[in-house]
Amino acid sequence: MNKALNTAEYADNLESAERKLRVELACAYRLVDYFGWCELIYAHLTARVPGPDPHFLINPYGLNYDEITASNLVKIDINGHVVEHSDHPINEAGFIIHSAIHMLENSSNHVVMHTHSPAGMAVAALKNGLLPISMGATMFYDDIAYHDYEGPSLYLDERRRLQSSLGNKRALILRNHGLMTVGETVPEAFVRLYRLESACRTQLDASAAGEVNLLDHDTASKSGQDVNRFMESADDYGQLEFDALMRKIDKLDDSYRH
Repeated sequence: MNKALNTAEYADNLESAERKLRVELACAYRLVDYFGWCELIYAHLTARVPGPDPHFLINPYGLNYDEITASNLVKIDINGHVVEHSDHPINEAGFIIHSAIHMLENSSNHVVMHTHSPAGMAVAALKNGLLPISMGATMFYDDIAYHDYEGPSLYLDERRRLQSSLGNKRALILRNHGLMTVGETVPEAFVRLYRLESACRTQLDASAAGEVNLLDHDTASKSGQDVNRFMESADDYGQLEFDALMRKIDKLDDSYRH
C-alpha cells in the first residue's frame, strides 16, 4: 500500500514539475518574441522533462513564438520522435543541436536555447567573435565556446562535434549561424541568453560608432568572475529576473500558460 502511494506521489510530483517547466518554457518563447530575437518560426528553446527518460520539450513546427503555449509544446526523444500525442509536427532538422546536449548522461544542462537573432548572427559572422568591451561581454570571457559552421545542422553525426565544441562552457557561438546557451533551469538559460544577446548588440553599436576599447585579459577575466559570482550567489540562478519577466508577459498576454 505504501509502495503504491509512493508511486502515485512520485507520478504526481513529476506531473507538477513538468507543468511548471512547460509554463516557464512557453513564457521564454513569448519573451524571445517580445525582445525581437525571432527568425520567423525557426530556432528552438528546449527543456528536458523530469523523469528517467531523455525526453524534452520543443516548439510545434509552424507556429509563431507568440502562439506557443504550455500545452502545445511537443515532447520528443533524442532521436526526434514524438513520444506523446500532439496536434503539431516538429522541425525534424531543428532538434539536432538540442539533442546533442539533452542526450548527455549526468549533465546538469537541462535547458538549451538557440536563436537566430540579427545581433547574434552578426557577431557569429565576425572572425573575432564576441569581444570583451562591456561588462555583459566579460560574463562570457572564460565561459564561451565556438563551433565552426557545418551547414544548417541536419546530420546526426554533428552532435558529437557540438558536444565537443561546448565542452564545459555554458554559452556557444555557432559561427556564421547564431547563439546558444545552456542551463539547469529555464530561468538560468534564458537570463544567460539575454546577457549574451545584449553583449552582441552592444558590440555592434559600439563598433559602428568608432574604435572599440578592448579590455585587457586580467580585467576582463576578473570582471567575468565577479559578474558570474554575483549571478550564482542566488539560490536559483536567474529566477528573480525571470519571475519579473513573466509578470511583464502576463500583463501583455497570459495565454502562454494554457
